[in-house]
Amino acid sequence: MNVKLGLMGFGNIGRKIYNESLKNKNIDVAAICDIGDPKILTYLLKNEFDSLKDIKLDGNYLISHSKKTRFLTAMNPGDVPWDLFGVDIVVDATGKFKSREKMKLHLDAGAKKVILSSLPKDKLDRVVICGVNEKEVSADDKTISAGSSTMNALALLLKPLVQLGITSVNMTTIHSYTSDQALQDVVGTDFRKSRSASENIIPNSSETQNWISDIFPSLEGKVICSALNVPVQKGSMIDLTLSFSDNEIDCEKINNIIVEASKKYPKVIGYTEDPVVSSDIIGDPRSVVLDTRGTLKAGSNFIKILGWYDNGHCHANRILDVAEIYSKLEGFK
Repeated sequence: MNVKLGLMGFGNIGRKIYNESLKNKNIDVAAICDIGDPKILTYLLKNEFDSLKDIKLDGNYLISHSKKTRFLTAMNPGDVPWDLFGVDIVVDATGKFKSREKMKLHLDAGAKKVILSSLPKDKLDRVVICGVNEKEVSADDKTISAGSSTMNALALLLKPLVQLGITSVNMTTIHSYTSDQALQDVVGTDFRKSRSASENIIPNSSETQNWISDIFPSLEGKVICSALNVPVQKGSMIDLTLSFSDNEIDCEKINNIIVEASKKYPKVIGYTEDPVVSSDIIGDPRSVVLDTRGTLKAGSNFIKILGWYDNGHCHANRILDVAEIYSKLEGFK
């Protein structure tokens, strides 16, 4: 039987999850919960995805590719009785509710598991990064985070390199602007976030720093992460600088190691030797693509790496991957 998802939040990432789910024979979206007008949400789907031009709204149901999805209106976790709609796993894609306490409300409302589409505020049962630690999942996991697109990209670049003896990590994501930013100057949550996303490079914090050592304990206290939100709608890049204990490290060795990792996990990590720019990565479902031309060495043990990712598109795919991983565990149904 297919795993049935409930989506809470039908913004940018929620709509991408829905679109990608239609391509997956093992996953059905049974219900979508959002405070927006279903007619407008359907309109946005039609205009965002060419494959959904024939989608239609029939009463309270969204119909596409012969699949019916119930539209629901609710604001908070716990407001929807998920079990009444046959939902197995809830994906909370609101970007607003990130605590274990809030995630538990979905479970209390009938979901078997809940997957947070972002990094959490406090510790959940597990943060799952496909291609890194997905083999560690347990049927006992109830509250789960699929990380963030940046967390996935960074972890996949670090995994094959940790064995070389990393002594420090400095990561900056040059990130497309996000839906929580204003396009015009307007009072926001802080001074910089009050500035126009369409006109400025805006320094921002990155929650990745708080969680990466959970995946790689040997990097505890060795990582700093930051973000620059730039006036680009789609396509992001990691600028990663590493120091190694090995003074003989070189660019060719680093590139070769990551290329070999891409052969082992081709679904989530790749590489390119082309002189790409951000628009070239749009639509790529992989979590990160190494830019081999961007690998540089400074001094005896500093290496700079560039990795591209379509942050919304690839992360929607990873969230569905995580849902499918759990659905295949013994006793899930």
